[in-house]
Amino acid sequence: MTTRLYHTDSYQRKFIAEAVSLNEEIHGVILSQTAFFPGGGGQPGDKGTVSYQTFKSPVEKIKNVGGQLIHILALSDPLPEIGSSLTGEINWDHRYQLMRTHTAMHILCGVIFRDYVASVTGGNMTPLKGRMDFEFASLGKDLVSRIEESVNKEIENARPVSWRNISREKALNIPDLIRTKVNLLPKQLDEIRIVEIEGLDLQADGGTHVKNTSEVGRINIPNYKSKGRENKRIYLELID
Repeated sequence: MTTRLYHTDSYQRKFIAEAVSLNEEIHGVILSQTAFFPGGGGQPGDKGTVSYQTFKSPVEKIKNVGGQLIHILALSDPLPEIGSSLTGEINWDHRYQLMRTHTAMHILCGVIFRDYVASVTGGNMTPLKGRMDFEFASLGKDLVSRIEESVNKEIENARPVSWRNISREKALNIPDLIRTKVNLLPKQLDEIRIVEIEGLDLQADGGTHVKNTSEVGRINIPNYKSKGRENKRIYLELID
């Protein structure tokens, strides 16, 4: 299995790896380790390049097949030889924007769960923008303004953000660890990665995050809408 460097260090931009195997059908290579986040949980995958021999090939996509991460390379470049060394480099601007956005969404989720005990029913993000759906019976302008103010206050509080793996048994015994309406944890996972915003939020999560809420910058909630009787959508954007 590929060692997932992004799970331990979200700030790692370059890495060296070995080409373990090839998938010629989709023009991809499996590496011994990678800093490329493949995407998941509403967070898009990373962009970047891998360099080998005389080639610097764009990574078109990272595909997860049975737990193996296949780095799909540009068709214009030949695949590397098995056993050869490669240097991977992620697009840092794209990654860091997503890290900030993802942490902002956890702050939003933490504030809403703390203050209103509302579960998450869905979510998605792009760099510097995101949306989350919550189990609210009603949602109005005044409430949204209070939520926005509370989120920005927690950003200014400069709360530390950390992540770690714990056993599945221990994870499932933590109250409110699963913030989604439905438990989406794959049954085959023996260990669960959790992300903690100190004093505010603790969730099972596999994405990349900043180390402190102050890195997020101020947020704005530009819009909100009803998606059903008890399902309300909140849009979020980072403004600095």
